[in-house]
Amino acid sequence: MRPTTTTGDTLDKINLEHGAGGKLSHDLLRSVFSSRYGNEYLERAADKAIIKLTGRRLAFTTDAFVMSPRNVPGCSLGALSVFGTVNDLLTCGARPLYLSSSFVIEEGFPISELEEIARDMASAARRCDVKIVTGDTKVVERGKADGVFIVTSGIGEVLSKANVSGSNAAAGDSVIVTGSVGRHGIAVMLARGEFGVTAEVESDCRPLSSSLLPVLRKYGPFVHTLRDPTRGGLATTLNEIAMESGASINIDEGKVPIEPTVRAACDLLGLDPFYLACEGVMVLVVRSQAESSVVRELRRRGAPKSIAIGSVKRSPKGRVSMTTSVGGKRYLGMLRGVSLPRIC
Repeated sequence: MRPTTTTGDTLDKINLEHGAGGKLSHDLLRSVFSSRYGNEYLERAADKAIIKLTGRRLAFTTDAFVMSPRNVPGCSLGALSVFGTVNDLLTCGARPLYLSSSFVIEEGFPISELEEIARDMASAARRCDVKIVTGDTKVVERGKADGVFIVTSGIGEVLSKANVSGSNAAAGDSVIVTGSVGRHGIAVMLARGEFGVTAEVESDCRPLSSSLLPVLRKYGPFVHTLRDPTRGGLATTLNEIAMESGASINIDEGKVPIEPTVRAACDLLGLDPFYLACEGVMVLVVRSQAESSVVRELRRRGAPKSIAIGSVKRSPKGRVSMTTSVGGKRYLGMLRGVSLPRIC
């Protein structure tokens, strides 16, 4: 199957939408990569895997990071490259342990900026209690790399009680988010200063280990799915879970936490906060009987805005709907188009 545009036209070349985390990203993964690399690990989740070695379950993940500008309120490219990989390991139910970091650096890039990135990464690693143990650098000609690209991989050990997967979501489960959505996307967009809109919005970029690991240790068997809504935002992440589980998800618009400044900026710019990147929020799907206990534990462990926003249904399979604030129903598909390139 070849990637298609939102109008159904065949694409022969990569465009920015292929990197936006939405439908074209998923089409590209299946048509170019999964069809050639296909194995049981890749089929479950392309950016992470759980591997069994000598009786232990190890989580392995990899990600590439590019952000323009490289520093925005609440986030830097260096911190993002560590926190993003740590949070990906958490979505496997794993305690993060070790990271690698590789750099593709453009000729002429200031060494002082590279040192700043390295300092931010070192500080972020200490905060997450992980070690950066290996890496690589490559330098390309001037004009070929937009400054610097960072690729990080991570290894962690899956907790004994954890068994999380998008395919585990089941009818009757509750859907929880751990914080306000859309902050990172809006923070990056406003920092670019391209639209003449000013607002005090900080990225939510942060590690979630201190909130999620205690929940997994205490309520692991009740937690079915963990997913971080980065590229493509909350709506795309919920669609991924619905498709992987063969179930339906319905959320309540009035319960989804969105900061007033984020909502106002979205209204001015014509953006939908449900499709904007988050870098410090996790989506959990848990058994309904554990909903209140998990929310209470999350709030106690540093995620005070955690809240149940909806539930999993049997049908229509693979679909996500939202009960709107005026009582109507809106279907939320995967991201189509490019909400914001070079963001994470």
